[in-house]
Amino acid sequence: MRYTVLIPARLASSRLPNKPLADIAGAPMVVRVAQRVRAGVSQDVRIVVAGDSPAIIEACRDHGIEAVLTREDHPSGSDRLAEASQLLGLGDDDIVVNVQGDEPLIDPALVQAVAAALVAQPHAAMGTAAHAIDNTADFANPNVVKVVLDAKGLALYFSRAPIAWWRDGFANGVLTLPQPAPLRHIGIYAYRAGFLRLFPLLEQAPIEVTESLEQLRALWHGYRIAVHVADNAPGPGVDTPADLERVRAIVKAHSGLSVS
Repeated sequence: MRYTVLIPARLASSRLPNKPLADIAGAPMVVRVAQRVRAGVSQDVRIVVAGDSPAIIEACRDHGIEAVLTREDHPSGSDRLAEASQLLGLGDDDIVVNVQGDEPLIDPALVQAVAAALVAQPHAAMGTAAHAIDNTADFANPNVVKVVLDAKGLALYFSRAPIAWWRDGFANGVLTLPQPAPLRHIGIYAYRAGFLRLFPLLEQAPIEVTESLEQLRALWHGYRIAVHVADNAPGPGVDTPADLERVRAIVKAHSGLSVS
């Protein structure tokens, strides 16, 4: 299965300045992400960093990672990916997987699975992932995005609210979980390149604005999203200095962890 992994990376970050270049075990974080993916996917998979700064491009190329320079003023990661797909000359039916540049512990098998989920659903424009929620705190937490699927594994809706909600759920508060277990959305996406270029041009959806969830724009406009249900939650990403130290400690403690 051939596809392209695009890793968007921008230097501006309010909580962790110059985040893509933060050192993890002797290499910039965005390089570690690319190396981690490369260690677990087929050699047919193309891995490209889409950076907004020459410093990111140079750091990647110093470590043998393909990179393209994109504009600094993109309003979202989707816009950056759309430009990168155009720069790379990807065809409309080519598959693109978006791996965030702040996830150096991402499981390469998850990348493969999300790409495969989209390939298996020819009528879907996007693919993503989810895993079962096993505690009521996550189910009630608005920062934990939930997704409900149809019989074919396509997304019906994403929400910050606890869904699916059972009839008697309010009787005792959120003290138990409904069955089957609700699903937590994992923020990794696959796209058909043609749709990726179209997506930033679509009108924002009212439900997207309400929920602050960009993927709802695709559903609102009638596009389908294939969902791979993973067995486990993904590894921690890096948003803050504390996150960075935690990931550094994990990498140091697990010398056998493949990040290069």
